[in-house]
Amino acid sequence: MSLMPVAQALDHLLASASAESLPDTETLRLEAVLGRVLAKPLRSAHDVPPWDNSAMDGYALHADDIAAANQTGLPVSQRITAGMAPHPLARGTCARIFTGAPIPGGADTVEMQENVTIDPQGLAHFTSTLTPGQNVRPQGQDIRKGSILLEPGLKLRPQDLGMIASVGIAAVEVYKPLRIAVLSTGDELVEPGHALGPGQIFNSNRYTLIGCLQRLGQQVIDAGILEDDPEATRKRLQSLAGRADVIITSGGVSVGEADFLGETLRDHGDLTMWKLAIKPGKPFTLARFAGTPVLGLPGNPAAVLVTFLLLVRPYLLRRLGVQEVNSVMLQVASGFDWIRAGNRDEYLRARLEEGHVVLAGNQSSGVLSSASEASGLVCIPAGTVVSKGEKLPFLPFEGLFD
Repeated sequence: MSLMPVAQALDHLLASASAESLPDTETLRLEAVLGRVLAKPLRSAHDVPPWDNSAMDGYALHADDIAAANQTGLPVSQRITAGMAPHPLARGTCARIFTGAPIPGGADTVEMQENVTIDPQGLAHFTSTLTPGQNVRPQGQDIRKGSILLEPGLKLRPQDLGMIASVGIAAVEVYKPLRIAVLSTGDELVEPGHALGPGQIFNSNRYTLIGCLQRLGQQVIDAGILEDDPEATRKRLQSLAGRADVIITSGGVSVGEADFLGETLRDHGDLTMWKLAIKPGKPFTLARFAGTPVLGLPGNPAAVLVTFLLLVRPYLLRRLGVQEVNSVMLQVASGFDWIRAGNRDEYLRARLEEGHVVLAGNQSSGVLSSASEASGLVCIPAGTVVSKGEKLPFLPFEGLFD
């Protein structure tokens, strides 16, 4: 079986996710929807700002009175602060006005207070050239009544919540989180806090996966550790398929004698993708079992992290209705040489130093400590050798963990 390129695998995953039904929706108040995915388009019922207002502290006047303002000064007829309703401005006068306050009827220009002096008779003298309309924020400058604010499929950010609130919307309809079962496989696994027996290791993948899913705001079904037994594997998948929208596993999808998860998916499920041209993460699997999608990740800790960020994360976002799932990829100068060209795209744990990307620690797929030292993943494309200074794709962790 030939290895599937990563880009092709991602296209396949996204097409599979798009074919699934979207989650149910719920309506929540704004303070509860950060990171949730918008389910319906939002339309504004108001102009923002709702009236012309001053862009700064100063004096409001009518453009036709600029000549008089420059020659003799203007009397100050009223004082307008934010939150009050002004009186119409009498011609031949100006109004003391503050940032955000409504422009009074009859005024169309604001001069900043630094360019105005008040003489002993209380007349305002304007010391700089005035331009009609200056320093006025017009009604609807930001948002027009009836316009579409946001389209469905957007993962809501703090700035989105602020914009929604600016038009008076207090609650929005969002998709419910996915129910995602996390299953670790292997007789060698022991949970932290228990004593290790001969040949055993602590189960780190469970915590990596659950942490990633929590950052995405999804509902985790902790399915624990699955023993290396074909019948137990089949029964556990059958049980989880009835409760979860997606099952994510780590380990057991290769072709070893104890890799019963892969065997079960091949014999009793519907296997649609297996073996990718990626390092680490070659045995990554997409299948269905009893109608439920199964994403089978390799057992090596670094491979779990890499395949989750590159493949599982965009799949889950698309399942939630998000259309823009591509990660931000930077082009950064390499701070290292890479002399061995591989036959798979290789994703290395790396960090940025003085404008260059450098490798972080041991790059073995069984080593996770280097991921904690890293700030992202650098990609060495298949068939490529690299010299210092050459540009490489770099994916910052900061944009991948949400």
